[in-house]
Amino acid sequence: MEVLDVRRIWDRAPHNAFPDLVHWRARWWCSLREGDAHVGGADGAARVLSSADGRVWEPAARITETDTDLRDPRLSVMPDGRLMMVCGGSVYLGTKQLKGRRPRVLFSTDGARWTVPRPILSEGEWLWRVTWHDGVAYGTAFAESPAGPTGERALVLYRCRDGETWEKVVQLAVPGRPSEATLRFDDAGRMVAVVRREGGDRMGWLGRAAPPYTAWEWHPGNRRFGGPNLLAMPDGSWLLGTRDYAPTQPGVKPGEAMVLATLNAAGATAPVVTLPSGGDCSYPGLAWHEGVLWVAYYSSHEGKAAIYLARVRLNEP
Repeated sequence: MEVLDVRRIWDRAPHNAFPDLVHWRARWWCSLREGDAHVGGADGAARVLSSADGRVWEPAARITETDTDLRDPRLSVMPDGRLMMVCGGSVYLGTKQLKGRRPRVLFSTDGARWTVPRPILSEGEWLWRVTWHDGVAYGTAFAESPAGPTGERALVLYRCRDGETWEKVVQLAVPGRPSEATLRFDDAGRMVAVVRREGGDRMGWLGRAAPPYTAWEWHPGNRRFGGPNLLAMPDGSWLLGTRDYAPTQPGVKPGEAMVLATLNAAGATAPVVTLPSGGDCSYPGLAWHEGVLWVAYYSSHEGKAAIYLARVRLNEP
């Protein structure tokens, strides 16, 4: 892969992080969280940026909720053409200790005006990212066990048609405190999942399931994931974007780099390119547009955490 360019597109808050990226209605849309720090301080707000060309970005919306940290805002386009955002609704009350959590969902017809964030699912759950397929939204939610933050977690696959009324499909048999997961679909309609694990050996897992997505085949991977995203490339291969816990570049600390890697059917990854990054970073939004890979991510290698946009070209073998 060849990195065409990388530019900083947003840094107005003390901490700017967790972006997502979609191309919708002939414009680029980037969501992110604005806060004082990764965790703690004033409650985080969901910011939406817009751009016609990916170079000049304008603020389109800033969404807040009293006593709620709106974390990891993720964008998707609904079958009816609306833009949908899901985000974590965490309660810290000015501390770094989590006191409550429940996902939020909100909608927009123009990217600028958004509905009031509405709680979905149950207290304690976090629906981290949503993917639409054949008119149905799918996502996984994770929650702590009754044993508390050191106990095992349940990872549940949900589906929905309107963005608001969610039903359980199956609990996924992923051990090791699974958390952030991204779902995609291959050309045959099979669901593909990459899952971050924070227990055991902490290696990410790759899963596949055919409709109705209740019977899964899982493969332990060879790399830890952090904020993983997955994208199908034009040749049918899979590209993973994640925080890099096993960097190969000299001087790069584990967990402090933004890497793009290939992902094979057995769950093994091979790094392709490391984008300019360092410190608190990663959580990419990925989009393939007109023969170029677009990557929105955050990094603090130039000081405070800021949002960056990279354009990457896939070179022919």
